[in-house]
Amino acid sequence: MSGAEERTSTSDAPAEPHPVQALDDTVHQRVRLGILTIAREADRVDFGFLKKELAVTDGNLSRHLKVLEESGLIAIEKGYAGKRPRTWVSLTREGAHALEEELRALRALVRRLEAPRPPLTP
Repeated sequence: MSGAEERTSTSDAPAEPHPVQALDDTVHQRVRLGILTIAREADRVDFGFLKKELAVTDGNLSRHLKVLEESGLIAIEKGYAGKRPRTWVSLTREGAHALEEELRALRALVRRLEAPRPPLTP
């Protein structure tokens, strides 16, 4: 076999689902995962801070925030700091749960890849 091993299931027993099946497309996207993890680290986070940390444009960040807000994973609060308009983002309970589930799936994937592999049989 050139470069990749072929693996097939020879058992009729139901196998445990592959860890990637537990990844959530809404959460797993790079910018959205970044938003959720940064929001988890603080009570609330400023739009400008997210933009800088994630290296995205205003429009790109706004679109991702909208997806997360519509999914119930974040709450957005608009207000003022002095005379300057501000947008703050905070993680909802559902968002914290979704992030934990995503991390659980990623840990399972890493464990699977780090597990010793059985020897090849000719």
